[in-house]
Amino acid sequence: MNAARASRRTRRTKETDIQIRFTLDGTGRASVQSGLPFLDHMLELLAVHGLFDLTLRAKGDLDVDQHHTVEDIGLVLGGAIDEALGDRKGLHRYASLELPMDECLVSVALDLGGRPYFAHDLKPKTRIVGSFDSTLVPDFFGALTQGARCTLHVTQRRGGNTHHLLEATFKAFGRALDTASQRDPRRRGVPSSKGRIG
Repeated sequence: MNAARASRRTRRTKETDIQIRFTLDGTGRASVQSGLPFLDHMLELLAVHGLFDLTLRAKGDLDVDQHHTVEDIGLVLGGAIDEALGDRKGLHRYASLELPMDECLVSVALDLGGRPYFAHDLKPKTRIVGSFDSTLVPDFFGALTQGARCTLHVTQRRGGNTHHLLEATFKAFGRALDTASQRDPRRRGVPSSKGRIG
């Protein structure tokens, strides 16, 4: 069991150089520098509303495309979450909630059961928000679920401003991860009838 529920992860390729420190039982402190200001903002919201501590430094080939950086950040953050969860004994495991951001409403359902899967029906009204390509948000969460070994469903209940829609998504994921990762004092082993996660 990872008593501290914290992790450090790095990934270096010819396309990206990413370093992450992550604490599940944090206070919502975030320091994020990815080269993509809108993504930085979203990751800060994820940490603040999930009460995680997150330090992220990323350099990527943004002169080529944003895709490599966004996807690799998702993969490394997912791996950091997986490591911080440890053996997953005693977790609540599941969480779901609906979260409003002004005119937008997003539903998130999360399972930390060790099986990576991502589904969504997000329909941003505009492709670019700030300078960020909003079509890469599914790539981010798809990579995160692979790294974190979790199932995530994101449902757009009501759309509107693209910034609001994506903000609701990241906040909702942070809140769901906080709930699902909390320990249930009644549970001694892993939250699975199989006796193992995954």
